[in-house]
Parts: sequence; structure tokens; C-alpha cells
Amino acid sequence: MEMTAINEEDVQVSEVAVPEIELKDVEMRYRTDTSEVLALQRVSLSIAKGEFVSLLGPSGCGKTTLLRIMAELQQPSEGDVRVAGGTARDARLARKYGIVFQNPVLYDWRKVKANIALPLEMMGYSRAERNRRAEELLALVGLEGFGDKYPWQLSGGMQQRVAIARALSMEPEILLMDEPFSALDEFTRERLNEELLAIWTKTGNTVVFVTHSISEAVFLSDRVFVLSPHPGRLSAVADIPLPRPRTKEMRNDPAFFRLVADIRNRFEGV
Repeated sequence: MEMTAINEEDVQVSEVAVPEIELKDVEMRYRTDTSEVLALQRVSLSIAKGEFVSLLGPSGCGKTTLLRIMAELQQPSEGDVRVAGGTARDARLARKYGIVFQNPVLYDWRKVKANIALPLEMMGYSRAERNRRAEELLALVGLEGFGDKYPWQLSGGMQQRVAIARALSMEPEILLMDEPFSALDEFTRERLNEELLAIWTKTGNTVVFVTHSISEAVFLSDRVFVLSPHPGRLSAVADIPLPRPRTKEMRNDPAFFRLVADIRNRFEGV
């Protein structure tokens, strides 16, 4: 198969003119019985509508905490969070978020279609509308014909596709993903990276993807936010100048490896 050429450029730092998500001087502190721990320190970033970005860093750098602050699942100790022109709370109440966690968190006693349709059921949608939407989402994530299976009958990768479908059931503007493929083997993970990009191309969501894999972040993203630990801080913002659509052949291009190495060299304190 012919290799897709990569027009290599230096990784650049960029700004967003009209952000979909904007954080200014966000800090997060946790109090213990004897001390106070600063988990995030003065994090400021902006994400454009429809952009695919990754929060990249080693374990303990605050990636998940930052994602939870964006989702209004946690309140920052200091700083401002704006989403779609309003507060994070406004965005949550308007159901602008879909969230995919590290584990699929599916209900084993509900069939796949019923798991996907659960948010719609809770919002009072009719059975016919729930079935219609669930079938559309099964097709979107490549699971046609699996709607009547139970989660325990599916592989780990298939379960995560169900979780993605459920997160998309309310047609959110923003998809927040917390290391959704970290528990999978490398072959399945790379395949799901490609499938996720295909879904993103169709839906046009703004995606914020948490990962500790540099190569995964480079393959998926328009930009990568590099976080360094102790305390978590934004050490770099890297543009990824790879053409789209991304292909698996790109992973073998020397330019891809140079981009991975460039980002690795941007880490501080590790």
C-alpha cells in the first residue's frame, strides 16, 4: 500500500480566536489532615469548536482532574471556566457534554441497545425514538446487529464503542474522553483510534481526549496540550501538522516519529 506523505513542519504553539472551551488560571488544591496539595497550577488554555485536542501527560499530572473541571464534575479552587460562551454549569445543564470514562460502565443486565438508549429513556423519549436513535448509533460505531447482545458478550473494544455511542445519544456538542482505550491491547487500541476519528469526522464534535500515550495523542489530535506534574501545569501546546484523514501508514513515517520525539522533549519535571 502506498505510504501517505506527511508534510513535516516544526511543532508550533497556537491560540484559538473564538474558543468553545476556555480555561483561565485554573488551579486545584486538595486538603489533607496535615497539608494542602496543589494538583493543578495556573492552567490556561482554549479549544476551538470542532477541534480534536489531547491532554497529554504522565500519571498524576492532573489530566483527569482538568477534564472533570471542564465537565463541571469538580469545581476548581481558583480560575475561570467558560464553555460555549457560558459557564461549565450552563453547558452541563444544556446537555452539551458527552463523557466516556476509562471503563465502559455498562449495565450487564441491559442489552446493548438499552444501554445506549439509557440517557434518552431518563429524559422521557418515546420507545420508538429511543430505538431509532440507538440503531443509528450502533451503525455509527460499527456495531450493527449487536443491539440485542449483553455487554458481557462483547469484547473490551466493543464495549468501549457502546460507551461512545451512549455518550453521543443526546447529540452533545462536546465529547470528553478520559483514557478510554488505556485498558486495551495495542492492536485494538490503534484500530479504535482510527474508528474514533471516523466517528468524529461524521459528528463534528469538539473532542477533548485524555491520554498518557504520546503516539496516540499525535495520531488523533489537531493540537496536544502537554501537562507536566508536581504540580500539574501546562508546559506546551503543540500543533500537529499531519494531514487528514489520518491513516495507519502514518504511524510508520519518520516524520511521525520526529513529532513524537519533539513532544517528548517538551515535558518538564519528568
